[in-house]
Amino acid sequence: MEGTGPKGVITVVATSEGTDVLRTLREAVTASTAGRVFGEPVAEHGTIMLPVAKVAGGGGGGGGSGPAAEGQPEGSGGGFGTTARGLGVFVLKDGKVSWHPAVDVNRIVLGGQVVAVTALVVAGVLLRGRRRSHQGRRRK
Repeated sequence: MEGTGPKGVITVVATSEGTDVLRTLREAVTASTAGRVFGEPVAEHGTIMLPVAKVAGGGGGGGGSGPAAEGQPEGSGGGFGTTARGLGVFVLKDGKVSWHPAVDVNRIVLGGQVVAVTALVVAGVLLRGRRRSHQGRRRK
């Protein structure tokens, strides 16, 4: 059973056999708050470093009706997931703040591969066009 609480928040009050859905959802939502974006500050030698991450989450659910096997529920389901990725760190030193982005080597390598493949495809198309153009001139 579900109900809508303040500010349109959906409250789940039913549980499946052997699981506590409400507790699990609360833990997932608590773990996905904006407070998770900033890590614990690290202070050393008069410098404070504040790590920053991108945190995203989502969820979904489903249901169904139709013939079910004997002793089996008709169908329902749901899921919730979160992801986090380090973005960089704010450095506070001598009253000044600077931003140092995290370097994602995997993204750089993937980007290089995409550029290389695109360049090879374009070069191949251009070379084929030149060959056809050159062969057409020979026949005349």
